[in-house]
Amino acid sequence: MAGMKDQQFTEEKPLLPESRGQETEMENCETFIAPGDWKEHDIETPYGMLHVVIRGAPKGNKPAILTYHDVGLNHKLCFNTFFHNEDMQEITKHFVVCHVDAPGQHIGAPQMPQGYQYPTMDQLAGMLPSVVQHFGFKSIVGIGVGAGAYILAKFALIFPDLVEGLVLLNIDPNGKGWIDWAATKLSGLTSALPDTVLAHLFSQEELMNNTEVVQSYRQQINNTVNQFNLQLFWNMYNSRRDLEMNRSGSVLNAKTLRCPVMLVVGDNAPAEEGVVECNSKLDPTNTTFLKMADSGGMPQITQPGKLTEAFKYFLQGMGYIAYIKDRRMSGGPVPSASMTRLARSRTASLTSAGSVDGSRNRACTHSDSSDGVGQVSQTMEVSC
Repeated sequence: MAGMKDQQFTEEKPLLPESRGQETEMENCETFIAPGDWKEHDIETPYGMLHVVIRGAPKGNKPAILTYHDVGLNHKLCFNTFFHNEDMQEITKHFVVCHVDAPGQHIGAPQMPQGYQYPTMDQLAGMLPSVVQHFGFKSIVGIGVGAGAYILAKFALIFPDLVEGLVLLNIDPNGKGWIDWAATKLSGLTSALPDTVLAHLFSQEELMNNTEVVQSYRQQINNTVNQFNLQLFWNMYNSRRDLEMNRSGSVLNAKTLRCPVMLVVGDNAPAEEGVVECNSKLDPTNTTFLKMADSGGMPQITQPGKLTEAFKYFLQGMGYIAYIKDRRMSGGPVPSASMTRLARSRTASLTSAGSVDGSRNRACTHSDSSDGVGQVSQTMEVSC
């Protein structure tokens, strides 16, 4: 982990216990936050009001964890299972956590007036600086799913200095072509909106088997999300443009995400092709691609434990977690980098030579068989 030599640590980024001579912050912290200590806010932005839910307060230079949900959902439907995972709570109680709901999508949201012009995807990204400024965040680590992943990626492209890292699930960086647009319109005419949205969220196998998760989400999308407001968000998501990013050297004046990125998709998920396409547009030296087996369309719901393990590793690579208690082990804390339930395969890329922006140097684990390749892209396959 040679890259760690260039990392400037502050007291907010805990060092290894041997370096500090005491327990790490993750083991002994007097500022633990009760899981239920959440506060709701309605924040005014240039493009309308935004509903957010926050727990904790900014601390030093540590980033906030900011989430953005997929279309058809809200922060509760999208992230409750993931953030209620016991191991995830071990992580999040040391950070301020901010869940953002797209306009009109939170539970109990009033119906938008007739003629209301829903914000574009670019405008939804442009609403986030108001959230950052309102709470005084120095920066964020974003976790986005589907439409939320697109919005966070757009935000990071426009405001790179505000984003420390991104975990993007089911992201599709491409806009809808005419054929896709027509297919979406036809589906809207022949299917009820919840069923159309379910086809976006879940794999065909899950839908055909009508799993308990699918049944539960069909009911909750029907009952807890205002259908008029959902239609507006759905229409705007399907009117999105291509994310303007390309890997360095692939086109003239290429621009891509500067921060570390972890891409996540389930096997046979509807978004699989889009996530692979996104991976081809990112810098391979700071991008990790995680394909999760047996997780379907929403890994954060079906495999929260595995995703939590990957998130630990991601944060550790950024220098924010050295050791963390593992409740499954009786022998005390273990390195989060052990990733006992993840089988990691790293593949060297001919396009990966070169260095990351100096202001964004991060720890990088090299392949044992890189054969002289300076940096390698990482592909993580979860098969358990």
